[in-house]
Amino acid sequence: MHISDQLGREYRWENTPKCIVSLVPSITELLFDLGLQEQVVGVTKFCVHPENSRKEKTIVGGTKNLRMDVISKLQPDLIIANKEENNRDDILQLAEEFPVFISDVSTVEDALEMIMSVGRITDRGEQSLLICHRIIEARNEWYRHRPKGIRTLYLIWREPWMCAGADTFIHHMMEEAGLENVVEANRYPKTNIEEMRAIHPQLVMLSSEPYPFSDEHLHELQQELPDSRIILVDGEMFSWYGSRMQYSYPYFGKLMY
Repeated sequence: MHISDQLGREYRWENTPKCIVSLVPSITELLFDLGLQEQVVGVTKFCVHPENSRKEKTIVGGTKNLRMDVISKLQPDLIIANKEENNRDDILQLAEEFPVFISDVSTVEDALEMIMSVGRITDRGEQSLLICHRIIEARNEWYRHRPKGIRTLYLIWREPWMCAGADTFIHHMMEEAGLENVVEANRYPKTNIEEMRAIHPQLVMLSSEPYPFSDEHLHELQQELPDSRIILVDGEMFSWYGSRMQYSYPYFGKLMY
C-alpha cells in the first residue's frame, strides 16, 4: 500500500500495522472507535479517551515529552503523530527507525482526510467512512440553524491569559459553531484584561483544557467584563479532531441555545 501523510511524506506498507503507538489523544480515541484496541500498544498520558486506554496500554510519556526508550522497546510498525501536538525533533528521530504518519489538521476537511487515511492504513476503511458520514450528517444538521457572527474570545490559559488565534483548529471550529473569533493574531497569543475590554467580545469562552477553568474563574472574569457573556465550554468539542467531532455539532446546538 502506498499512502502520503498530511505533510506529503510517502509511505509503503506491505502488511497492515499490528503494533501501533499513538502520540495524539484525539487519534487514540479514533483508533479505538475503529476497533483497533488490540493493535494499539502505546499511548500518551493525555490519552484520556477511552477511559481504559491508559490502564491497558503502555504510557510513552506526554505529547511533548516522549519517552523514546519506551517507544523503541515496543517496536511499533506504525506511529501516529501530529505536527502541532508533538515536537518536531522527537518525530524526526522516531522516523529514522519506525514508520511515522504525521497528521496536520486545521479544518474539518483536514480531519476527514486524516480519518480516511488512518482507516486505509489500518484496514478499517469502512469503519472510517462511517465515522466521516456521521460527522458530515451532524454538521449538515447543525448548519440548518446555526447562528452567525457572534464576536467571541476563546481563552485557553490563565496567568498569563492566552487565547486561540486565527490559524488554529479551534478557530475553525469556532467558525463551524457560528462564532467570529475576535483574535486576529495567529497561534495562541497572550492577552490581558485591558485588551479584552478593548475588543469587547459578546461572548467569552473558558475552555476546559489545557487550563482547567472553573466557575471561580468565570465569576472573576465576569466582574472585569460585565458586558460580555462568559461561559465554560468543553475544550474537547473545539480542539479534538477525530471521531469525537461527531459529537461537536450537537454540543454546539446545546451551547448556543
